[in-house]
Amino acid sequence: MGKLQDTFRNIFKIHELRQRILYTLALLFIVRLGSHITLPGIDSSVLAQAMANQTSDNLFGLYDLFAGGAFSNAAIFALGIMPYISASIIIQLGTAVVPYFQKLQREGEEGRKKMTQLTRYGTVLISLFQAWGIVTLHLPSINLNGIPIIPLEVQGFGFTLSSVSLLIAGTMFMMWLGEQITEKGIGNGISLIIFINIINRLPFALLDEYRLVAAGTRNIVLEVVVLTLMVFIIAGIVLVTQGTRRIPVQYAKRVVGRKVYGGVTQYIPLKVNTAGVMPIIFAQSIMFIPNTVLSFFPDSELMQSLAGYFNYQSYTYAAIYSVIIVFFTYFYTAIAFNPQDVSENMKKQGGFVPGIRPGKQTAEFIDNILTRITLPGSIFLAIVAILPTFIAKFGVSGSFAAFFGGTSLLIIVGVALDSLQQIESHLLMRHYDGFMKSGKMRGRRGGM
Repeated sequence: MGKLQDTFRNIFKIHELRQRILYTLALLFIVRLGSHITLPGIDSSVLAQAMANQTSDNLFGLYDLFAGGAFSNAAIFALGIMPYISASIIIQLGTAVVPYFQKLQREGEEGRKKMTQLTRYGTVLISLFQAWGIVTLHLPSINLNGIPIIPLEVQGFGFTLSSVSLLIAGTMFMMWLGEQITEKGIGNGISLIIFINIINRLPFALLDEYRLVAAGTRNIVLEVVVLTLMVFIIAGIVLVTQGTRRIPVQYAKRVVGRKVYGGVTQYIPLKVNTAGVMPIIFAQSIMFIPNTVLSFFPDSELMQSLAGYFNYQSYTYAAIYSVIIVFFTYFYTAIAFNPQDVSENMKKQGGFVPGIRPGKQTAEFIDNILTRITLPGSIFLAIVAILPTFIAKFGVSGSFAAFFGGTSLLIIVGVALDSLQQIESHLLMRHYDGFMKSGKMRGRRGGM
């Protein structure tokens, strides 16, 4: 305990680190503030009572979890940061199939700036469609005993235009805040915004569950047993996915003919889960799309029956979700780690894997190992993500299961460790002790 207090004192001794932390906290406070500013024209008192009577055991409830309650508040930040993540997915998928994106990727810093600009344009476009759907279809459907949350005198083209514009501006402002946190603060800004939004829902999830237990509709013993088991399963999976496979690489100090003198051996660490939490975040963004589109047709029995299959507590949703996670795990791993580049760098530096020819064969050898160890990593991620679907079947409420489910916990733990690792680096760089005595706290990679 004393060492932890010393570490926190050391953090605030370093002027730059202190400024970065306070800057990050200030911007995250703005994010939370914007989640409580209701769109102009909406009767907030009627909205609060109407939303209190609605269940959160659906995909919109899960979306609201990532938006930190802004969606149920009909706030200016109701869209959250998900449109930006969706645009990022599209651009990154484009790098695998679109020659223009591949060209930009090879242009270095200049190409990265162009791709960032394209991502921003894509964010505006996606936000436009989502905002229009919310303002014209979702909000008018919410009422309290026939009293709409949008007064009749307010409804019209002016309200629609202003609300859509505010929702788009809110998403773009959050995107800008995330970029500022990444550049001038601590941690990855986009990931921290999702992190703080999820954390915000914890007190509400606990309160809802307490009310259900007090009313006698929940078995507290069964819930404690199920949630404890789930936490142990997630902890075990996280430990497994942090494992690595090390490939020995021989570097020659001096070569005479075919004899190597003074060779030195180094290792290439290949992680079981190279992609981190990104496949789950990407897959979650994709899974929001079908229900969003289907919600545009509330009067169609066919569309509503299809929406039932995409309810996040259905087995169909869990199956599709897990397949997408496996796909994105391989996709993001291919982006983060290129065996061909590693092989070329080894060849230039005079290194080789014992028993494997340098060049193409080395790249194929590394790619083969990476493919094999990524498979269990992707399956484990999928299991963690779909746990809430099965936990809800034991009687645990949807909001509670979603918060303590694999997606939320994995994002919370991953982002927290990654941010703490950056703080650790600042401390060690200035010769202070970090959070761990060894100074080698291992964070999770793969933040946005």
